[in-house]
Amino acid sequence: MKKTLLEIPYPHERGFRYRFFEILPGALSYLFLAAPFILTLINPYLTVFFVLSFLLLWFTKAVGMGVRSVQGYRVLKQHQKLPWESMLDDISNLNSDSYDLPKWHFENLKRIAKFSNRVMPKDIYHAIIIATYNESRAIVVPTIESILSSNYNMKKVILVIAYEERGGDDIEKQSLNLIKEYGQLFKYAIAVKHPNNMNGEVRGKGGNISFAGRKLEEYIHSQKINPRNVLVTTLDSDNRPHPEYFSSVSYLYCSCAEPKYVSFQPIPMFTNNIWDAPAPMRVIATGNSFWMTVSSLRPHALRNFSAHSQSLEALIDTDFWSTRTIVEDGHQFWRTYIRYDGKHEVFPVYVPIYQDAVLSSSYVKTLKSQFIQLRRWAWGASDIAYVVEKGFFTKNNIPKRDLSFKLFQLIESHVSWATAAFLLAYSAFIPAFFHPQNLAANQLPLIVSRMQTIALSGILLTLLFSLRILPPKPSHYKNRHRLFMIIQWVYLPLTTIVYNASAGLYSQTRLMIGKYMDTFDVTEKAVVSKEDGSKTRG
Repeated sequence: MKKTLLEIPYPHERGFRYRFFEILPGALSYLFLAAPFILTLINPYLTVFFVLSFLLLWFTKAVGMGVRSVQGYRVLKQHQKLPWESMLDDISNLNSDSYDLPKWHFENLKRIAKFSNRVMPKDIYHAIIIATYNESRAIVVPTIESILSSNYNMKKVILVIAYEERGGDDIEKQSLNLIKEYGQLFKYAIAVKHPNNMNGEVRGKGGNISFAGRKLEEYIHSQKINPRNVLVTTLDSDNRPHPEYFSSVSYLYCSCAEPKYVSFQPIPMFTNNIWDAPAPMRVIATGNSFWMTVSSLRPHALRNFSAHSQSLEALIDTDFWSTRTIVEDGHQFWRTYIRYDGKHEVFPVYVPIYQDAVLSSSYVKTLKSQFIQLRRWAWGASDIAYVVEKGFFTKNNIPKRDLSFKLFQLIESHVSWATAAFLLAYSAFIPAFFHPQNLAANQLPLIVSRMQTIALSGILLTLLFSLRILPPKPSHYKNRHRLFMIIQWVYLPLTTIVYNASAGLYSQTRLMIGKYMDTFDVTEKAVVSKEDGSKTRG
């Protein structure tokens, strides 16, 4: 498919069919939320069957997530300890002198030896694009320094600071000064200003990093470097890679027979400022880290999210990221999948990139910023219409069975996002309200309560996970603050409904009525002093 056909159509170009599938996720969500009422009016036993079936489904999911969380955490810790640099040497030499490495490493060496045109570790360059809008030096500098502290040769790393013209003169001066201060430590470093009000673009990260990506492409061509050997990682200003990230993703890249068909997804850990964030935000941040760890064990369903890596060759083929959506990260999966006729996968990288939990300058602003962030993530429901239009109604060679399976997953995930918490909260009480004399209707809340009690035991695994991933406690907090990290989980039902489900339903409702989100609302950040705990704007 031509690059010009990959882009999302403008609102005025969206016909009846496109609008139908934009309305679909919200319509399904509202239908599911109304189902207990509708079924009860028809026959209370239909509601009992619906509720019990739904609960059994989520009970099974809860058990599966519990098992995967243990597996995921174990794999995460193992991969952080592996000697990735020496394993890269093994790939170069196609043999290993160590017997302490995982079995899959030796299997990889045998498989790589059969590649006709393999990428050699010595030929790889990493290009890192840090997107910034109005974040202060206190946010951006730790990100640059975390890159510099990586166990990787920085003379094979290119740094690009992508800043917005609309961020103002101070941000431009800051970005140029950072390049001047740190640039000599990299192979090459540049600050790229994304012009304001570019024609056809929404106000989002996609336009910024795509503009920077094209400047990167110019440099790579000027140096006569093969774009196939350049692995591009996009970072938000608060994203701090684990020291082994670049070595580990290099290993995976060299292990691919055709790396342009693969993107790489590290595990986001929202723990940079987890001690400083309010309790509800800590619960949400930990839940997001937990979910991403679990999702990493389901590669068939894994999609790009936030920080991710992809070859420059593939980015050139897809004309970089979309400039017409505020969720360019997840959308990039579909963009690449469609560009290569279904030959695209996301490989998990079991090494984290640490990010901030939501923290603003005041408690009220923090609560608001958290909802804004989640509703932006939930805007990924807009991809449903895009996938249908480009996959089924535009000429391509995508296997329709695989496309249908992925589309079903996409729809199901967004409908579940918007409805599951609400249904679990109220659906069991509806039959008894309308049919107080019906035995099954009266027994349903009791049965559901007992099943939910068992399922909620999974919170213990989440709680254990949250304690294991905690960074060291800042000195300005007392030891009793550790107790709050346990007590905070009483907020879970509230945060799940008020934030997660409501954000999903909010975004789908806007999509239904055509009130499009055309501005990337940057999450306001605050920085807490390590010395005295004072808070300043980030």
